[in-house]
Amino acid sequence: MSRSGTDTDGSPVEGRRYPARPLVGVGAVVLVEGRVVLVRRRFPPLADCWSLPGGLVDAGETLAEALVREVREETGLEIDVGPVVEILDRIHRDANDRVEYHYVIVDYVCRARAGEPRPGSDVSKVAVAAPDALGDYGLADVTIRVIDEALANAPWSVPSPSHAPRGGHGPRS
Repeated sequence: MSRSGTDTDGSPVEGRRYPARPLVGVGAVVLVEGRVVLVRRRFPPLADCWSLPGGLVDAGETLAEALVREVREETGLEIDVGPVVEILDRIHRDANDRVEYHYVIVDYVCRARAGEPRPGSDVSKVAVAAPDALGDYGLADVTIRVIDEALANAPWSVPSPSHAPRGGHGPRS
């Protein structure tokens, strides 16, 4: 098993589906010159959906350590971790209303400091999107809200985001 949450054959690690308790994850609003890094997921529950980079915290890791590792694995970027933007639940239920996935996600605003964006581990594509182009990625409303909050409160100077409607729907992606 790799640290990215997949077995050596690339399939998702068992235990994420139908968990006995919520799993702790981290997410990153990574800023690159005022633009936002997005990843297209390879595996459920968000296969083929655009989202923020991040993943599960491993035993013995701090939240910041997990975030740095996950962003490096998924995007090739080295980051500076800023403040927490939001803490949220991500719960998926199956057709029988059983909890199929349950994550508690701590989202941070981050700044890319080295590397070139490229897909790795659990993602098929990486994009660096202008805030006014986020609607092109089908992001969920909650993801747009987290990004807007991160842009508004980043400890680094970033251009003001356009607050034009960008769309979004469904659960956190």
